[in-house]
Amino acid sequence: MFKKKNLVGKLWLKYTNRPAYKDYKWDLINYSQFQFTNFLTGADKINDIGKIKAAADAKGELNLTHSGNAGDIIYALPTIKRISEITGVPINLYFKLGRPMDLPNYSSHPLGNVMLNQKMADMLFPLVRSQAYISKCDIYHDQIIDIDLDYFRSGLVPMNKGNIARWCSYITGVSPDLWKRWLLIEPDKNFSDSIVIARSGRYQNKYIDYSFLNEYDNLKFIGVESEYNDIKRFLPLIEWIEVENFLQMAQIIAGCKFFIGNQSFPYSVAEAMKVPRILEGAYDVINVVPEGEGGYDFFFQGHFEWLVNNLNSQKK
Repeated sequence: MFKKKNLVGKLWLKYTNRPAYKDYKWDLINYSQFQFTNFLTGADKINDIGKIKAAADAKGELNLTHSGNAGDIIYALPTIKRISEITGVPINLYFKLGRPMDLPNYSSHPLGNVMLNQKMADMLFPLVRSQAYISKCDIYHDQIIDIDLDYFRSGLVPMNKGNIARWCSYITGVSPDLWKRWLLIEPDKNFSDSIVIARSGRYQNKYIDYSFLNEYDNLKFIGVESEYNDIKRFLPLIEWIEVENFLQMAQIIAGCKFFIGNQSFPYSVAEAMKVPRILEGAYDVINVVPEGEGGYDFFFQGHFEWLVNNLNSQKK
Protein backbone atom coordinates (compact mmCIF):
# COMPACT_ATOMS: atom_id res chain seq x y z
CA MET A 1 0.00 0.00 0.00
CA PHE A 2 0.97 3.67 -0.25
CA LYS A 3 3.75 4.97 2.03
CA LYS A 4 4.67 8.61 2.59
CA LYS A 5 8.25 9.73 1.89
CA ASN A 6 10.27 12.08 4.07
CA LEU A 7 11.42 15.48 2.77
CA VAL A 8 14.75 14.17 1.48
CA GLY A 9 13.04 11.32 -0.34
CA LYS A 10 10.53 13.68 -1.97
CA LEU A 11 13.21 16.13 -3.13
CA TRP A 12 15.40 13.34 -4.47
CA LEU A 13 12.47 11.94 -6.44
CA LYS A 14 11.47 15.38 -7.72
CA TYR A 15 14.86 16.19 -9.21
CA THR A 16 15.95 12.73 -10.37
CA ASN A 17 12.75 11.18 -11.71
CA ARG A 18 10.03 13.67 -12.63
CA PRO A 19 7.44 11.09 -13.84
CA ALA A 20 7.87 9.09 -10.62
CA TYR A 21 7.50 12.30 -8.60
CA LYS A 22 4.18 13.06 -10.35
CA ASP A 23 3.15 9.50 -9.58
CA TYR A 24 4.03 9.95 -5.89
CA LYS A 25 2.06 13.20 -5.64
CA TRP A 26 -0.94 11.44 -7.16
CA ASP A 27 -0.63 8.65 -4.59
CA LEU A 28 -0.31 11.17 -1.76
CA ILE A 29 -3.55 12.92 -2.71
CA ASN A 30 -5.61 9.91 -3.71
CA TYR A 31 -4.52 6.60 -2.24
CA SER A 32 -3.68 7.44 1.35
CA GLN A 33 -7.37 8.01 2.17
CA PHE A 34 -9.09 5.19 0.29
CA GLN A 35 -8.97 1.43 -0.09
CA PHE A 36 -7.48 0.19 -3.34
CA THR A 37 -6.14 -3.21 -4.32
CA ASN A 38 -2.39 -3.70 -4.50
CA PHE A 39 -2.30 -4.21 -8.25
CA LEU A 40 -3.53 -0.65 -8.66
CA THR A 41 -0.81 1.01 -6.59
CA GLY A 42 2.90 1.51 -7.06
CA ALA A 43 4.33 0.71 -10.48
CA ASP A 44 1.22 -1.30 -11.39
CA LYS A 45 -1.20 1.62 -11.73
CA ILE A 46 -0.64 1.51 -15.48
CA ASN A 47 -2.55 -1.66 -16.21
CA ASP A 48 -2.80 -4.05 -19.10
CA ILE A 49 -5.61 -6.38 -19.98
CA GLY A 50 -3.67 -9.36 -18.61
CA LYS A 51 -3.62 -7.87 -15.09
CA ILE A 52 -7.23 -6.77 -15.36
CA LYS A 53 -8.39 -10.18 -16.54
CA ALA A 54 -6.45 -11.90 -13.75
CA ALA A 55 -8.13 -9.65 -11.17
CA ALA A 56 -11.51 -10.30 -12.76
CA ASP A 57 -10.96 -14.07 -12.71
CA ALA A 58 -9.90 -13.94 -9.06
CA LYS A 59 -12.77 -11.75 -7.83
CA GLY A 60 -15.58 -12.53 -10.25
CA GLU A 61 -16.26 -8.78 -10.63
CA LEU A 62 -14.40 -5.49 -11.00
CA ASN A 63 -14.87 -2.25 -9.07
CA LEU A 64 -13.97 0.98 -10.89
CA THR A 65 -14.01 4.57 -9.67
CA HIS A 66 -14.28 7.91 -11.49
CA SER A 67 -14.69 11.44 -10.12
CA GLY A 68 -15.99 13.26 -13.23
CA ASN A 69 -16.51 15.60 -15.03
CA ALA A 70 -19.80 14.19 -16.38
CA GLY A 71 -18.53 14.23 -19.97
CA ASP A 72 -15.33 12.45 -18.92
CA ILE A 73 -17.47 9.70 -17.42
CA ILE A 74 -19.35 9.27 -20.71
CA TYR A 75 -16.03 9.12 -22.56
CA ALA A 76 -14.78 6.48 -20.08
CA LEU A 77 -17.70 4.17 -20.87
CA PRO A 78 -16.35 2.69 -24.14
CA THR A 79 -13.23 1.51 -22.29
CA ILE A 80 -15.44 0.13 -19.50
CA LYS A 81 -17.62 -1.59 -22.10
CA ARG A 82 -14.56 -3.21 -23.67
CA ILE A 83 -13.30 -4.38 -20.27
CA SER A 84 -16.71 -5.95 -19.66
CA GLU A 85 -16.58 -7.73 -23.04
CA ILE A 86 -13.06 -9.08 -22.48
CA THR A 87 -13.43 -10.17 -18.85
CA GLY A 88 -17.07 -11.27 -18.86
CA VAL A 89 -17.53 -10.25 -15.21
CA PRO A 90 -19.92 -7.71 -13.64
CA ILE A 91 -18.54 -4.16 -13.72
CA ASN A 92 -19.36 -1.83 -10.83
CA LEU A 93 -18.72 1.88 -11.32
CA TYR A 94 -18.47 4.18 -8.30
CA PHE A 95 -18.54 7.98 -8.49
CA LYS A 96 -16.19 9.88 -6.21
CA LEU A 97 -17.77 13.23 -5.30
CA GLY A 98 -16.22 16.61 -4.57
CA ARG A 99 -12.91 16.37 -6.40
CA PRO A 100 -11.66 19.96 -7.00
CA MET A 101 -11.90 21.33 -10.51
CA ASP A 102 -8.48 21.34 -12.18
CA LEU A 103 -9.32 24.03 -14.73
CA PRO A 104 -8.42 27.70 -14.14
CA ASN A 105 -11.68 29.00 -15.65
CA TYR A 106 -14.01 26.79 -13.63
CA SER A 107 -16.20 29.80 -12.79
CA SER A 108 -18.05 29.26 -16.08
CA HIS A 109 -18.65 25.58 -15.33
CA PRO A 110 -22.14 24.64 -14.00
CA LEU A 111 -20.62 22.84 -10.99
CA GLY A 112 -18.26 25.64 -10.02
CA ASN A 113 -15.08 24.37 -8.39
CA VAL A 114 -15.85 20.62 -8.19
CA MET A 115 -16.12 18.07 -10.96
CA LEU A 116 -18.95 15.96 -9.60
CA ASN A 117 -21.50 16.54 -6.83
CA GLN A 118 -24.48 14.57 -5.56
CA LYS A 119 -26.98 16.38 -7.80
CA MET A 120 -24.93 15.67 -10.94
CA ALA A 121 -24.45 12.04 -9.87
CA ASP A 122 -28.21 11.67 -9.44
CA MET A 123 -28.68 13.02 -12.97
CA LEU A 124 -26.13 10.52 -14.32
CA PHE A 125 -27.33 7.40 -12.51
CA PRO A 126 -30.37 6.60 -14.72
CA LEU A 127 -28.28 6.94 -17.89
CA VAL A 128 -25.28 4.90 -16.75
CA ARG A 129 -27.39 2.25 -15.02
CA SER A 130 -29.39 1.72 -18.21
CA GLN A 131 -26.36 0.18 -19.95
CA ALA A 132 -26.12 -3.61 -19.95
CA TYR A 133 -22.35 -3.62 -19.32
CA ILE A 134 -22.74 -1.73 -16.03
CA SER A 135 -23.81 -4.04 -13.20
CA LYS A 136 -23.89 -1.38 -10.49
CA CYS A 137 -23.37 2.39 -10.40
CA ASP A 138 -23.27 4.20 -7.06
CA ILE A 139 -21.37 6.66 -4.87
CA TYR A 140 -17.90 5.68 -3.72
CA HIS A 141 -17.59 5.30 0.05
CA ASP A 142 -15.11 2.65 1.16
CA GLN A 143 -15.41 -0.02 -1.52
CA ILE A 144 -12.25 -1.87 -2.52
CA ILE A 145 -11.34 -0.45 -5.95
CA ASP A 146 -9.62 -2.44 -8.68
CA ILE A 147 -9.17 0.28 -11.33
CA ASP A 148 -8.93 4.00 -10.65
CA LEU A 149 -10.07 5.61 -13.89
CA ASP A 150 -9.00 9.03 -12.56
CA TYR A 151 -5.37 8.06 -13.00
CA PHE A 152 -5.30 9.80 -16.38
CA ARG A 153 -5.23 13.02 -14.31
CA SER A 154 -1.88 12.12 -12.70
CA GLY A 155 0.04 14.26 -15.21
CA LEU A 156 1.31 11.40 -17.35
CA VAL A 157 -1.40 11.71 -20.04
CA PRO A 158 -1.63 14.98 -22.06
CA MET A 159 -5.16 16.28 -21.59
CA ASN A 160 -5.18 19.33 -23.87
CA LYS A 161 -4.98 17.41 -27.13
CA GLY A 162 -5.97 14.14 -28.72
CA ASN A 163 -9.25 12.47 -27.78
CA ILE A 164 -10.81 12.39 -24.31
CA ALA A 165 -12.36 9.02 -25.14
CA ARG A 166 -8.86 7.47 -25.22
CA TRP A 167 -7.64 8.70 -21.83
CA CYS A 168 -8.93 5.67 -19.91
CA SER A 169 -7.68 3.43 -22.68
CA TYR A 170 -4.11 4.59 -22.04
CA ILE A 171 -4.18 3.78 -18.32
CA THR A 172 -5.89 0.40 -18.68
CA GLY A 173 -4.25 -0.94 -21.81
CA VAL A 174 -7.68 -1.59 -23.31
CA SER A 175 -8.52 -0.30 -26.79
CA PRO A 176 -12.21 0.66 -27.11
CA ASP A 177 -14.17 0.62 -30.35
CA LEU A 178 -14.80 4.36 -30.55
CA TRP A 179 -16.41 4.22 -33.98
CA LYS A 180 -19.25 2.08 -32.53
CA ARG A 181 -22.10 3.15 -30.27
CA TRP A 182 -21.39 2.70 -26.58
CA LEU A 183 -24.68 4.15 -25.29
CA LEU A 184 -27.76 2.20 -26.37
CA ILE A 185 -30.80 4.38 -25.70
CA GLU A 186 -34.45 4.24 -26.76
CA PRO A 187 -35.06 7.44 -28.78
CA ASP A 188 -37.82 9.93 -27.96
CA LYS A 189 -39.56 10.13 -31.35
CA ASN A 190 -41.35 13.35 -30.38
CA PHE A 191 -38.14 15.13 -31.45
CA SER A 192 -37.72 13.48 -34.85
CA ASP A 193 -38.21 16.81 -36.67
CA SER A 194 -36.15 18.86 -34.21
CA ILE A 195 -32.62 20.23 -34.41
CA VAL A 196 -31.26 19.90 -30.87
CA ILE A 197 -28.54 22.34 -29.80
CA ALA A 198 -26.30 22.54 -26.73
CA ARG A 199 -23.64 25.23 -26.29
CA SER A 200 -21.75 25.67 -23.04
CA GLY A 201 -20.00 28.88 -22.01
CA ARG A 202 -16.62 27.17 -22.23
CA TYR A 203 -14.99 25.97 -25.47
CA GLN A 204 -16.86 28.35 -27.76
CA ASN A 205 -15.48 29.27 -31.17
CA LYS A 206 -15.66 33.08 -31.05
CA TYR A 207 -15.64 33.34 -34.85
CA ILE A 208 -18.92 31.47 -35.22
CA ASP A 209 -22.36 33.08 -35.51
CA TYR A 210 -25.41 30.88 -34.83
CA SER A 211 -27.90 33.46 -36.12
CA PHE A 212 -28.30 31.75 -39.51
CA LEU A 213 -30.16 28.95 -37.71
CA ASN A 214 -33.16 31.28 -37.45
CA GLU A 215 -33.94 30.06 -40.98
CA TYR A 216 -34.67 26.58 -39.60
CA ASP A 217 -37.74 25.31 -37.74
CA ASN A 218 -38.04 23.31 -34.53
CA LEU A 219 -34.88 24.44 -32.77
CA LYS A 220 -34.57 22.95 -29.29
CA PHE A 221 -31.95 23.73 -26.63
CA ILE A 222 -30.73 21.44 -23.86
CA GLY A 223 -28.45 22.78 -21.14
CA VAL A 224 -28.55 25.03 -18.11
CA GLU A 225 -30.58 28.24 -18.00
CA SER A 226 -27.60 30.60 -18.31
CA GLU A 227 -26.52 28.82 -21.51
CA TYR A 228 -30.06 29.06 -22.87
CA ASN A 229 -30.24 32.77 -22.13
CA ASP A 230 -26.94 33.25 -23.95
CA ILE A 231 -27.98 31.49 -27.16
CA LYS A 232 -31.45 33.04 -27.10
CA ARG A 233 -29.79 36.38 -27.92
CA PHE A 234 -29.05 34.94 -31.37
CA LEU A 235 -31.96 32.49 -31.68
CA PRO A 236 -34.97 34.18 -30.01
CA LEU A 237 -37.45 31.43 -31.00
CA ILE A 238 -35.40 28.48 -29.75
CA GLU A 239 -37.20 26.37 -27.15
CA TRP A 240 -35.50 25.32 -23.94
CA ILE A 241 -36.10 21.68 -22.95
CA GLU A 242 -35.48 21.13 -19.24
CA VAL A 243 -34.70 17.50 -18.43
CA GLU A 244 -35.21 15.59 -15.21
CA ASN A 245 -32.09 13.49 -15.70
CA PHE A 246 -29.49 12.64 -18.33
CA LEU A 247 -31.31 9.52 -19.50
CA GLN A 248 -34.13 11.80 -20.66
CA MET A 249 -31.55 14.06 -22.33
CA ALA A 250 -30.06 11.07 -24.14
CA GLN A 251 -33.50 9.96 -25.33
CA ILE A 252 -34.12 13.43 -26.79
CA ILE A 253 -30.74 13.48 -28.55
CA ALA A 254 -31.26 9.92 -29.81
CA GLY A 255 -34.60 10.90 -31.30
CA CYS A 256 -33.72 14.26 -32.88
CA LYS A 257 -33.16 15.02 -36.56
CA PHE A 258 -29.56 15.99 -35.78
CA PHE A 259 -27.55 17.51 -32.94
CA ILE A 260 -25.27 20.57 -32.76
CA GLY A 261 -22.94 21.14 -29.82
CA ASN A 262 -19.55 22.30 -28.63
CA GLN A 263 -17.15 20.38 -26.39
CA SER A 264 -19.67 19.91 -23.59
CA PHE A 265 -21.52 17.10 -21.85
CA PRO A 266 -24.46 16.86 -24.30
CA TYR A 267 -22.05 16.42 -27.20
CA SER A 268 -20.41 13.48 -25.39
CA VAL A 269 -23.83 11.82 -25.24
CA ALA A 270 -24.44 12.46 -28.95
CA GLU A 271 -20.99 11.06 -29.75
CA ALA A 272 -21.65 7.97 -27.62
CA MET A 273 -24.87 7.23 -29.54
CA LYS A 274 -23.43 8.10 -33.00
CA VAL A 275 -26.45 10.21 -33.91
CA PRO A 276 -26.00 12.72 -36.78
CA ARG A 277 -23.98 15.38 -34.96
CA ILE A 278 -21.99 18.54 -35.61
CA LEU A 279 -19.18 19.60 -33.26
CA GLU A 280 -18.18 23.25 -32.90
CA GLY A 281 -14.39 23.11 -32.75
CA ALA A 282 -12.67 25.36 -30.21
CA TYR A 283 -9.17 26.69 -30.79
CA ASP A 284 -7.93 26.72 -27.18
CA VAL A 285 -8.30 23.01 -26.37
CA ILE A 286 -8.94 20.41 -29.06
CA ASN A 287 -9.51 17.09 -27.30
CA VAL A 288 -12.89 15.94 -28.65
CA VAL A 289 -12.87 14.04 -31.93
CA PRO A 290 -15.96 12.78 -33.80
CA GLU A 291 -15.41 9.14 -34.73
CA GLY A 292 -17.67 6.84 -36.69
CA GLU A 293 -20.88 7.31 -38.60
CA GLY A 294 -22.68 10.67 -38.60
CA GLY A 295 -19.92 12.73 -36.97
CA TYR A 296 -18.80 16.13 -38.32
CA ASP A 297 -16.80 19.06 -36.93
CA PHE A 298 -15.92 22.54 -38.15
CA PHE A 299 -13.87 25.66 -37.38
CA PHE A 300 -15.30 28.10 -39.93
CA GLN A 301 -18.70 29.64 -40.56
CA GLY A 302 -19.18 28.50 -44.15
CA HIS A 303 -18.44 24.89 -43.25
CA PHE A 304 -20.90 25.07 -40.33
CA GLU A 305 -23.70 26.42 -42.51
CA TRP A 306 -23.06 23.80 -45.21
CA LEU A 307 -23.16 20.95 -42.67
CA VAL A 308 -26.44 22.15 -41.19
CA ASN A 309 -28.04 22.51 -44.62
CA ASN A 310 -26.78 19.08 -45.68
CA LEU A 311 -28.04 17.25 -42.57
CA ASN A 312 -31.33 19.12 -42.60
CA SER A 313 -32.01 18.02 -46.18
CA GLN A 314 -31.44 14.35 -45.40
CA LYS A 315 -34.35 12.08 -44.59
CA LYS A 316 -34.12 10.38 -41.23
